[in-house]
Amino acid sequence: MGEADGGANARRDRSRNAPLAYIERTRSYYAALGYAPYQWAHYDTVPFAPLRAPVGQSRIALVTTAARFDPALGDQGPGATYNAAAKYYRVYRAKAHPPPDLRISHVAYDRVHTSAADPNTWLPLAALDAAAARGAIGALAADVIGLPTDRSQRATLDRDAPEVLAACIDLGADLALFVPNCPVCHQSTSLVARHLEAYGIPTVVMGCARDVVENVGVPRFVFSDFPLGNSAGKPFDAESQRATLALALDLFASAIGPRTTVASPQIWSADPSWKDDYSNVAKLSADEIARRRAEFAHQKDVAKRVRENVR
Repeated sequence: MGEADGGANARRDRSRNAPLAYIERTRSYYAALGYAPYQWAHYDTVPFAPLRAPVGQSRIALVTTAARFDPALGDQGPGATYNAAAKYYRVYRAKAHPPPDLRISHVAYDRVHTSAADPNTWLPLAALDAAAARGAIGALAADVIGLPTDRSQRATLDRDAPEVLAACIDLGADLALFVPNCPVCHQSTSLVARHLEAYGIPTVVMGCARDVVENVGVPRFVFSDFPLGNSAGKPFDAESQRATLALALDLFASAIGPRTTVASPQIWSADPSWKDDYSNVAKLSADEIARRRAEFAHQKDVAKRVRENVR
């Protein structure tokens, strides 16, 4: 192998191992489906709230973008296709104990490389309970807070962010942990995390879409280079989930300023080719793009009816 070939291979390996660029990937994907480019949120300045007490003495609110399971809304189980009927558009609260039945079929997680069979990968209640038992946190808030995945940044900022803040205050939360799933989930949680920080509640976002979160600009971010839907760790791997949460808990205290990102050392697979598949137009035939265009239009209509029914 010549020097030029070696350099090209090294660049290709670095590119394959780099975090997936979800903004670019989804922009190309939806352009192929016939939609105008989406304007992702971006801020130059980032609020930052210092801790008011040690993490081991603090109550943490868990904020999720998962939806409450409703058997009347079609398949929402592991491996279910995208189900817009299960979407929701208002902040909700659900008792953390016993663990609520929350699902992610309503969002665009990575359905090729993960199946959403283990809720602990997007709802780290077991890891948080274990952290409370060993004194790593003071307590988990009594309710989980559900945050809608909304492409409308105005709705997220004007409606959802104040409601999440009010819920955190009502629950007596000192800290808030956000666990998003799809690319838009990462934006929504980042926007709301900024709002809470501006009102004095420190936050950490745990996620897999690094470019989306850092484009918005948040105080503290734990990045796991995993397929979407696994922000809280690998499925059926309690140690991975514990280690991912530990990074978040440590980051509450260790961050000394905004835009602090900690990358998990965990690797999803020795083969990074899983990153080639998510919404990759280059791997789709013309017939498949046409099929997806029709399906997406149908799901948009379904979501529109759901939204209208909650107004």
